[in-house]
Amino acid sequence: MPGQKIETGHQDIVHDVTMDYYGKRLATASSDNTIKIIGVTTSNSQHLATLTGHQGPVWQVAWAHPKFGSLLASCSYDGKVIIWKEGNPNEWSQAHIFEDHKASVNSISWVPHEVGLSLACGSSDGNISVFTARSDDGWDKSRIEQAHPIGVTSVSWAPPTAPGSLVDFSQLEPVQKLVSGGCDNTVKVWKFENGAWRMDCFPALKMHTDWVRDVAWAPNLGLPKSTIASCSQDGKVVIWTAAKEGDQWEGKVLKDFGGPVWRVSWSLTGNILAVADGKNNVTLWKEAVDGEWQQVTTVES
Repeated sequence: MPGQKIETGHQDIVHDVTMDYYGKRLATASSDNTIKIIGVTTSNSQHLATLTGHQGPVWQVAWAHPKFGSLLASCSYDGKVIIWKEGNPNEWSQAHIFEDHKASVNSISWVPHEVGLSLACGSSDGNISVFTARSDDGWDKSRIEQAHPIGVTSVSWAPPTAPGSLVDFSQLEPVQKLVSGGCDNTVKVWKFENGAWRMDCFPALKMHTDWVRDVAWAPNLGLPKSTIASCSQDGKVVIWTAAKEGDQWEGKVLKDFGGPVWRVSWSLTGNILAVADGKNNVTLWKEAVDGEWQQVTTVES
């Protein structure tokens, strides 16, 4: 299937593109300090709205699940996280502005909708904050202080179903876990228990030799194994696996791409990994029966 070229209308670099739940709209984030909402069909695209409110490059955007309404989160170099709410169609307003971070907010991620409405944010100030919506329209805040002291680059939530819940029904309580990547070249796993976050991997996961650019926790559909992908400025993509809850994480290099790798993203079923590298290639990878990872295809740009 040939790709469709979409004119975003941005005046500078586009850092992030994300599709809504129904696949009908794109949100784009740019160094021109704006966010664009674009309607897409199989044959064309249409500009729907421009969201202005950040005073610096917008690094990421993230749609909330539609059961919470039409909500979009954005994070920026200006240190702010903004929750945008759509009232009438294509009329967006700033529902909440979080200014808790003292430096660039580089990554945001909504918790799986089964858990609730919570947004994790990773910042260059070294902290990770988690904002959780209350029924009175307020937000509770929890925080991981100095998660990566020289800067957090990426955050990703674990699946809501506990590993092994498909085979062990005592595990049905939803879990709240996060994975983060940082400028200290490490990947860390965090767990929310008894009202506080604590590190859930000892020691930190170290196989990268430069900044970790992105982390992504794979959907697991209740199977015992947990899987995380990380990518780095060092050119490597690492697949981390824990055979069951409480086990040590084992890392395996998927490939050395020979240049920075910017993003990793899993398919909805967690069996295909998309990798975007600094040479403008997007490749898709799948785990074979023997546990080796094989390239399925290259996405033509």
